Amino acid sequence: MKYWLLKTEPDECSIDDIKNSPEQTMVWDGVRNYQARNNIRDHIQLGDLAFIYHSSCQAVGIVGVVEVVKASYPDPEQFNTSSTLYDLKSSPENPRWFNIDIKFKTKFNRIVSLKQIKSIDVLSDMALIKQARLSVQPVTAEHWQFIHSINNV
Repeated sequence: MKYWLLKTEPDECSIDDIKNSPEQTMVWDGVRNYQARNNIRDHIQLGDLAFIYHSSCQAVGIVGVVEVVKASYPDPEQFNTSSTLYDLKSSPENPRWFNIDIKFKTKFNRIVSLKQIKSIDVLSDMALIKQARLSVQPVTAEHWQFIHSINNV
């Protein structure tokens, strides 16, 4: 099993939206960054766990955990000419963009803030710090366990 961090703007998709979705499951879609796409397409597997990270909001940080319940598959919106996610260079034979399905596992009692993460030496080499704009990023087992320990989850 691998660990991940998925960034989202909570006004578009929050941990509560995931929790309140049918069967607490939803499609993680709309990724249009090649490195994030590569993580989804090539590395994320069924059963992997991911932190949900709220960004571009007042309370920026890790807010909960989801499980990958469906491994990567082509994002159908890339083929939909009326979609804002349409990609002229993508084809069903050679898709460029991929989705995963995620299921709610837990919401943290308190946010593990970006400020808090940056202040802890053992977390200083997280992709969240090194590649701040990457929306789908790996998390080491050490970082995963440490974040859980400071949140008492």
